[in-house]
Amino acid sequence: MGVIGFMLIENYSFFDALYMTVITITTIGYQEIHPLSTAGRIFNIVLILSSFATFAFALGKSTQYIVEGEMNKYFKTRRLMSTIKHLKNHVIICGYGRNGQQAAATLKQYEIPFVLIESSRELLDTACKKDPSLLYINGNATDDEQLHLAGISNARALLSTLPVDADNVFIVLSARSLNTNLAIISRASENSSYNKLLKAGANNVIMPDKIGGAHMAGLVCRQDVIEFIDYLGGQNEFNVQLSVIDIDSNLSSKSIGQVFTSNRINLVGVKEIDGQYQINPPRDFSLQAGMKVFILADVETLNTLKKELSI
Repeated sequence: MGVIGFMLIENYSFFDALYMTVITITTIGYQEIHPLSTAGRIFNIVLILSSFATFAFALGKSTQYIVEGEMNKYFKTRRLMSTIKHLKNHVIICGYGRNGQQAAATLKQYEIPFVLIESSRELLDTACKKDPSLLYINGNATDDEQLHLAGISNARALLSTLPVDADNVFIVLSARSLNTNLAIISRASENSSYNKLLKAGANNVIMPDKIGGAHMAGLVCRQDVIEFIDYLGGQNEFNVQLSVIDIDSNLSSKSIGQVFTSNRINLVGVKEIDGQYQINPPRDFSLQAGMKVFILADVETLNTLKKELSI
């Protein structure tokens, strides 16, 4: 504005107008290149006041930016995105409501890395106070861009826990198109949404209300059995867990007795390649690549076994 004004009003050359503008807005105050006319002086007054006001405004905003911690937030966001970018074989949780919070707590218990996508800043702030190391993205999970930022191409699974079934269907459709090998587990509130989510690409659909009601009834019909299953599924005084071991080509054709030699391991069952289950298999049962073996043991024994099998 200063350069154009001096060129039009005082007929300065471009370089003279630029020089005049610089010494004016920097308040250096050298002598004018040529004496200014009345119109030129009025223009110069406006230029000085507007440039000073702009500088004061910018300084105030910069100070506010630093004082309010916006810069810290900026660098924190950059660190978060850098960490998420390098994640592999992680889980994406869409939504941090009651179901999302429980899923996050369980994944953390098993030390499985996960990224949270949540649109509510308040929920994220509360979650970060409890767990400063939480990896999250503040955005709408129905947006493909947010799924890309969460590293969906490198993820092992996605949990869609939003309360609206239509949103879950949309997320499942998007996630399946972005990663065909992704394990997708979605929540459903209505019975009519169950088949829609499966057709959209979900591997499993969970109805919390149905499961909750069945669990409550189970405590009446089979109280001891349900309590025992809950005991194994959570933290217990013996740190005993029900875990699964994937059989690869290195273990193929070996018997269960040859692979699982420790007497501290209880063999619960085997899931065969065709999906059939063998409960309490004999020690001479032959293993094949692609099978899954379910074992019951304490955490220390499980970790030792996984190291021995290089899992």
